[in-house]
Amino acid sequence: MGIQMKTLALITTALGLTTLLAACSNDPANMNDNSSNFQQELMLDNITAIPADSLSDAELTSLEFMVEEEKVARDVYIQLYSKWGLKPFSNISGSEQQHIDAVSVLLERYEIALPTTLNQVGAFTNQTLQTLHDDLLEQGNVSLIDGLKVGALIEEVDIQDLENALENSVNNEDIIYVYQNLIKGSENHLRAYVKNLSRQGVIYSPQVLDISRYSEIID
Repeated sequence: MGIQMKTLALITTALGLTTLLAACSNDPANMNDNSSNFQQELMLDNITAIPADSLSDAELTSLEFMVEEEKVARDVYIQLYSKWGLKPFSNISGSEQQHIDAVSVLLERYEIALPTTLNQVGAFTNQTLQTLHDDLLEQGNVSLIDGLKVGALIEEVDIQDLENALENSVNNEDIIYVYQNLIKGSENHLRAYVKNLSRQGVIYSPQVLDISRYSEIID
């Protein structure tokens, strides 16, 4: 619950900062479907190779929250692609679907029911995340630059929440493996959004991550 409330507070604060303004080989803006699908299949195979362990209440809460937090990213990007037609929104929404699939494998492994709205774009069972989605989409619809800033913000928050979970909530090896891979994916996505903002003449400043962590990712 602490992570959820922290996420809401951070995004609410960051959305008010409307004046704030390096790709690697697996940049989702340039990645082809075959490469992406191969990486996803490899990750899913590796999950099943790790022995399952007993699930703590904190891990249960984290998984239920994380699958919908990844869904926020996917749904916002789907709708921003429809609004602005910029290919990275489409590519990265596909990557976010893979993130959802990976967390869903863990939920099913531990016999946790998947959210009933998982396949409905823009609908969430978690009302905190419903509010976040709605606020982010409203901000991203203002302009293409605002949409790219929203994408970067979402990835910053994903990285921070995943790292907080690894530090405070998660001990099972299979969950650690998935979360570490989700962080790598979010780092790639953040780089892609920053690069696209640069193409629009905008120098992006981190809205959630501290400058040293942000610089580590971008540099």
